[in-house]
Amino acid sequence: MIISINGPEGSGKSTLAKKLAETLGWPRYYMGGLRRKMAKERGLTLEEYNKLGETDPTTDKEVDDYQKKLGETEDNFIIEGRTSWFFIPHSLKLYIDVKDTIAAARIWKDLKENSDKRNEGKNLDSVSDVLKSIRRRQKSDIVRYKKYYKIDVHDKSHYDFIINTSKLSADEAFAEILSFVKKAQY
Repeated sequence: MIISINGPEGSGKSTLAKKLAETLGWPRYYMGGLRRKMAKERGLTLEEYNKLGETDPTTDKEVDDYQKKLGETEDNFIIEGRTSWFFIPHSLKLYIDVKDTIAAARIWKDLKENSDKRNEGKNLDSVSDVLKSIRRRQKSDIVRYKKYYKIDVHDKSHYDFIINTSKLSADEAFAEILSFVKKAQY
């Protein structure tokens, strides 16, 4: 079984994907991490890299080809990415949702604690700045994925399981996800 995970920034995707991979003893592939690395190699923030992708499809294509190949050659893994459900259509598709203001507060907290790891954007000096950045990134995602693949990655009809983490702890959300995954395995 392959489990693909998507959702907006700050929803808890990475936390939940890590816990799920650890519990199942499966590898986890993080497409956002690859994109962050690629942006950094070009001297760009993730937001700048996404903007570049609106006119340069190679910024998405390399990661998308990689995940498509994973889906064709491997099994029993967790993959976290905006388009993973699309490129691995036989995956169990999870969507982790969150209210954008809560997401911004979560990301702001993480930026203060782990600023060297996120590479979000420039001039993120408050929760309000992060919220604006999230909204710009989401608009860029919509533009790129509609343009290149004619898909809406946030259309919930594509997913097998949807959970909103706005009012849930990581442990509460994980318990619901794990219960769903276990039912799907049998």
